[in-house]
Amino acid sequence: MNPTCVILDIGGVLECTPATGWAQRWEERLELPLGTVTERMRDVWAAGSVGGVGEREVREEVAARLRLDASQVEAFMADLWHEYLGTPNEELISYVRALRGRCRLGILSNGFVGARERETEMYRFDELVEQIVYSHEIGVGKPDARAFEAACESLDVSPRNCLFVDDAAANVEAARAVGMQAHLFEDNARTIARIAAHLDAGPSVPGRSSHG
Repeated sequence: MNPTCVILDIGGVLECTPATGWAQRWEERLELPLGTVTERMRDVWAAGSVGGVGEREVREEVAARLRLDASQVEAFMADLWHEYLGTPNEELISYVRALRGRCRLGILSNGFVGARERETEMYRFDELVEQIVYSHEIGVGKPDARAFEAACESLDVSPRNCLFVDDAAANVEAARAVGMQAHLFEDNARTIARIAAHLDAGPSVPGRSSHG
């Protein structure tokens, strides 16, 4: 069998995640130069995205590097997660939910330690798709080819039969480089149309040209 598959990103696709300006507000509150939060926390954010640190370590580093007390750390992390989680893209989520049984469904996300628990609680993505692959759980993120390969392997599907949807052009190109079909998310209408065309084309068969 060569099942047809759709794999989606989370932030900026299934979640609407506009910038909230939370880091700048903390810099103003702490009387720090603009960009200080990113500068001091850059390596921690990077490590958290590939599972190099746990949530407890993140909090400890936030406290030490920004000189925050326990209550401030809690408020800081709450602001971080508020932007990270955003709000649900209800139209696209409803469309994907209706696809269950028509194709294999998965998620590939450049996540951060603690994301699975929070996104499961808020959005039940575990009930929307069959497999969710997070960068912080596999130790590598998009656009690394190994991230896309891990997503396909988790669903036991061939890359050529997968349509990957992401809002970052670099990730879309990387997915194509490993043999997947890919679509750059810009709005729901075009994304839904592209998914529908992918499903209508059906799985590719060796020796035949693939549609879409």
